[in-house]
Amino acid sequence: MLRKITQHLNHPTNRLFTTHQLIKTSCSNTPLNHALQEMSVQGLGMQFKDYDSLLNECVNQKSLIGGQRVQAHMIKTHYLPPVYLRTRLIVFYLKCEVLRDARMVFDEMPERNVVSWTAMISGYTKSGLYSDALTLFVQMLRSGTYPNEFAFATVLTSCVGASGFEHGRQIHSLIIKSPFEFHIFVGSSLLDLYAKAGRIHEAHTVFEALPERDVVSCTAIISGYAQLGLDKEALELFCALQKEGMPSNYVTYASVITALSGLAAFEYGRQMHAHVLRSELSFYIVLQNSLIDMYSKCGNLAYARKVFEIMPERTVISWNAMLSGYSKHGIGKTVVDLYNRMNTEDKVNPDSTTLLTVLSGCSHGGMEDIGLKFFDEMKGRRNGVDLSIELYGCVVDLLGRAGQLERALQFVKEMPFEPNAAIWGSLLGACRVHKNVEIGKIAGRKILEIEPLNAGNYVILCNLYACEGNWDEVRKLRELMKDKAVMKEPGKSWIECDHTMHTFYASDRSHPRKEEVFLKVRELSDRIKTAGYCPDLSSVLYDVDEEQKERMLLGHSEKLALAFGMINVSETKPIRIMKNLRICVDCHNFAKFVSGVYGREVFVRDKSRFHHIVNGVCLCGDYW
Repeated sequence: MLRKITQHLNHPTNRLFTTHQLIKTSCSNTPLNHALQEMSVQGLGMQFKDYDSLLNECVNQKSLIGGQRVQAHMIKTHYLPPVYLRTRLIVFYLKCEVLRDARMVFDEMPERNVVSWTAMISGYTKSGLYSDALTLFVQMLRSGTYPNEFAFATVLTSCVGASGFEHGRQIHSLIIKSPFEFHIFVGSSLLDLYAKAGRIHEAHTVFEALPERDVVSCTAIISGYAQLGLDKEALELFCALQKEGMPSNYVTYASVITALSGLAAFEYGRQMHAHVLRSELSFYIVLQNSLIDMYSKCGNLAYARKVFEIMPERTVISWNAMLSGYSKHGIGKTVVDLYNRMNTEDKVNPDSTTLLTVLSGCSHGGMEDIGLKFFDEMKGRRNGVDLSIELYGCVVDLLGRAGQLERALQFVKEMPFEPNAAIWGSLLGACRVHKNVEIGKIAGRKILEIEPLNAGNYVILCNLYACEGNWDEVRKLRELMKDKAVMKEPGKSWIECDHTMHTFYASDRSHPRKEEVFLKVRELSDRIKTAGYCPDLSSVLYDVDEEQKERMLLGHSEKLALAFGMINVSETKPIRIMKNLRICVDCHNFAKFVSGVYGREVFVRDKSRFHHIVNGVCLCGDYW
């Protein structure tokens, strides 16, 4: 009986069937090692399907040794794998992150198809070797192999940077001549190419031309707008696509939440968070990081901290987002405490951003001594993180805040870096606060040499001269701006009310409720003057009479937005205002007095930091 069974199994037809079944069963039901042992037993009996099953399992398990044994067995048995199996070997080595061996298999292929080329190009792209990926794509074209939709979509992701964008445009011209111009994968890669290059209008044109859209293409265009700071446009597009029935994933929501962070649209943000919870999406770390950033930038650190604390896992980005929130709000002690907790209870190592955030938090929180001590410890310790010029800039800010301007200037001169515009700008800002014209002139000259077309630098220097009544210098600077065609960005502030963003410009007469708003500004001004408010006329950089200066101050966009908030925001809710530029001294004082007199909580997020004002006191300590 045993002899009959053996003869049946050894029959050629039955042996082939049994070998494949044994290998397939070993791969699916028992450990991979057992399947590899079966391969050795079968010897020359191994066929295409057997090798395919084994290689697939090695790919799934990322078993480098297993895959190498399969390739070695092919060589020893003189088995000549077809293009498909050789391509699977390339995929296997790329999955195991052994790029060199993948390229060796590719180079030894007697013939290749478009899948082989695409797999190798993808390997270079995922490894960040974009130039090699593009070079291989050109070789593919020269070999006579025409790209398919996957090849085009893959190589487009290698077109990064200025030169890469030009290559991408050339590839786009090839795509137009191909049958894949309107393919969803190719279209998504194209609009991502244009969006990342800042060519959002071209990206939108590609998006509109797509005959069908999926979650990837919709997310790519929304992300493109958000990454360029076109937050309002990103939000409007998301709402429009939602009405069309667009599906959303965690990347979509993360992109929209990023846009809401830029707008400081707290109510919208809370709604989006609730929408995510109702959709029962898995809470990926990137989505939770976006929520922390959004709540922090909307001025609600309690919500941000709640999201942070319930995270099952945190990356260094999570810690940085929470630290940055406290830092921007000037809560330096909490920044230091949270950093110490990060070092003691978490396995995540701080990076250069972490150190910069902690030092910045000490500066914004008025903890000059602790910040300087922390910087000295970093210099001694390093922890594998190089001290960047941004860290040195924080030290300049620390010394400037403390009024140690001579020491700050000396520190700048002794830095191991060539001081940049940010360094000199920090020193110039400190000179404005402490009214040190002499050092301010030095910083001003340097910064205008580095950034002669930055209007903000001229404004700060004009402020400094105006403080001492030196209108001749102010006029000279204005003439210099005119000669160099430097245009100051118009100041604007916006506030969210009833899910609508209301934007105000200086002396704005375009808002439909402008008369009501201007009357409210005057009412607020008259009321807080009785409590001791005195307009800071030095904030007006024009040599006009005091009455005219005061009228100009009342037209500042921050005051218009604040007045609108006082009219429309419930007394039980804080007033949240965004400003595109640095808030002026007078508007800051105005907001503090309104907060104190009317008992309102006010958040103003300007270009440099948050101003959280409660009972007439701002967390910034009147330094920004």
